[in-house]
Amino acid sequence: MALVLPSPIGSIQSSFCGSANELNKDASKTGSFPCFDRTEICQVRCIFQSKLPADVSQALHRHPTSSDFPLVSRNTPPRTSLCTPAPEKWWKRSSHPQSKPYASPPQELVTQNAFPSASANDAQHDCCSSPTSVLEKEHSSLETNTSVSASGGVPVYVMLPLDSVTFNNTVNRRRALNASLLALKSAGVAGVMMDVWWGLVERDEPGKYTWSGYKELMDIIKSHGLKIQAVMSFHQCGGNVGDSCFIPLPKWVVEETNRNPDLAYTDKQGRRNYEYLSLGCDTLPVLKGKTPVQAYADYMRSFRDTFRDLLGETIVEIQVGMGPAGELRYPSYPESNGTWRFPGIGEFQCYDKYMLASLRAAAAATGNSEWGHGGPGDAGHYNNFPDETNFFRREGGWTSAYGEFFLEWYSGKLLAHGELILTAAESIFRNTGANLSGKVAGIHWHYGSRSHASELTAGYYNTRLRDGYLPIARMFGRHGIILNFTCIEMQDDEQPPEARCSPENLIRQVVLAARKARIPVAGENALPRYDERAMKQIVKNAKLRDQKDAANADFAPMCAFTFLRLNQVLFRSDNWRLFVPFVRKMGEGRSFNGWEEEQRASELFVGAARPLGEEAEAALA
Repeated sequence: MALVLPSPIGSIQSSFCGSANELNKDASKTGSFPCFDRTEICQVRCIFQSKLPADVSQALHRHPTSSDFPLVSRNTPPRTSLCTPAPEKWWKRSSHPQSKPYASPPQELVTQNAFPSASANDAQHDCCSSPTSVLEKEHSSLETNTSVSASGGVPVYVMLPLDSVTFNNTVNRRRALNASLLALKSAGVAGVMMDVWWGLVERDEPGKYTWSGYKELMDIIKSHGLKIQAVMSFHQCGGNVGDSCFIPLPKWVVEETNRNPDLAYTDKQGRRNYEYLSLGCDTLPVLKGKTPVQAYADYMRSFRDTFRDLLGETIVEIQVGMGPAGELRYPSYPESNGTWRFPGIGEFQCYDKYMLASLRAAAAATGNSEWGHGGPGDAGHYNNFPDETNFFRREGGWTSAYGEFFLEWYSGKLLAHGELILTAAESIFRNTGANLSGKVAGIHWHYGSRSHASELTAGYYNTRLRDGYLPIARMFGRHGIILNFTCIEMQDDEQPPEARCSPENLIRQVVLAARKARIPVAGENALPRYDERAMKQIVKNAKLRDQKDAANADFAPMCAFTFLRLNQVLFRSDNWRLFVPFVRKMGEGRSFNGWEEEQRASELFVGAARPLGEEAEAALA
């Protein structure tokens, strides 16, 4: 079977050629990985080349099998969905031209009319169009709706505590967990989401996986009749919003980063961020002869082989981690040690030697070598506002030729990273019955500014005049990936006015991108919220509709919603009395007629679940 990958991304492809000699200095230090010359690196180009040579395929897939090649055979049946999809829904794929990654920006103002009707001219404005590829054709029949309700309802999952499995690979607080799961089941919850930490399972040495704790945890969840969304968590726990414990990367990975600090993301002051390995070294053998992408793929392959009997039945979704907090983004707003505070714009993370080598090569390819020395020097610091910087102000450097070049390169590297990992994940979990999802961060602060500075530093090239989420949605669509988005509970008027936040318009824009890419959307709340207003907003947003939609327009709702998080606060009497009718409303796909009326209608369910909620609260104390 021919291996076909998406076409090159503009002039950025040349960065893999120009930086070959410099990057090979690291690759050649190990004897177990081929040291490619300039020509071979040009052939590799990660996802940018239409055909990979055999030796490169072996390098990226250390133990290839007939089922592990990165693309779908035309004779391979698609993954099964969790329900029978309606025949003419918007998520249904069809073969259509991909867009060129760095074509002209879309003409519509994405912050104003986020739900216009799709037209035949959309392809002209897409941020990533290119000739129709074999890859997209092979996914043209995939249907990935995961809603289990025939009435258009949305199944609710609840996120388990981050430390549900201990460092000794046992289940943490087993009695409290059982009581909590029993209460959730009585409330109508469909299942739970759980982090499967790379730093716990492959802790001591590469290729040595200890799954005993997760086997025990999954057996408990299955015994309660609940489904599982499993997150392949390749990031560190600790340093992000809501992180209540510390789980580092695997010990052997930490040893490598100590020897070679450039494996970590780096800002312009030289500060290292160890939450997640820098995507600059994705395809270099820097982890004891393995590339990071290869290590991620081997981990996912071991998970698949270990839990094969549960995939598709109990484990219904695999969320593929692609960055800090499991999100496809750069760690541009780290909260640890007070580096960043909301609503600062963050900083570009492109100063490790691998990212700089790629930047220099990309700049040289444009004939502007002076652009390759680093990120913008006038982009401010983590806690600045856009108007305080020359780069992000209204008509600042982001609109210049240099600004466009840098932002295309920076966001293109993130897209390439996602493409590599999702290609591996799609090949590994094909035919298992489990759906795949990826998480995109809800960066809503400074969304009202022209530059959208906070999104730019995170790697989303989204401005007032350019849609930065459509390329991501297209990339997800090529692999049949559900787009999981956060901040679903938020409203604009809850945010500080000086931050120019607009979570509602941001959600509208992402939903529109998903519609154009014909992919399903799932949601999460960004912050723990148990109040009436947040739950009403989630129910509203879960419908994925807008007042601008035609009355007879037929759009699918979210395929799932994951509620953050299972803890003692959720089971407190006042919160539990709101949560139970919330789950019921989500599952039925109906709006709230009035909170008091809804509580009366749900009193029977609340009453039945209350004793179990009280028991769970006591167990978690």
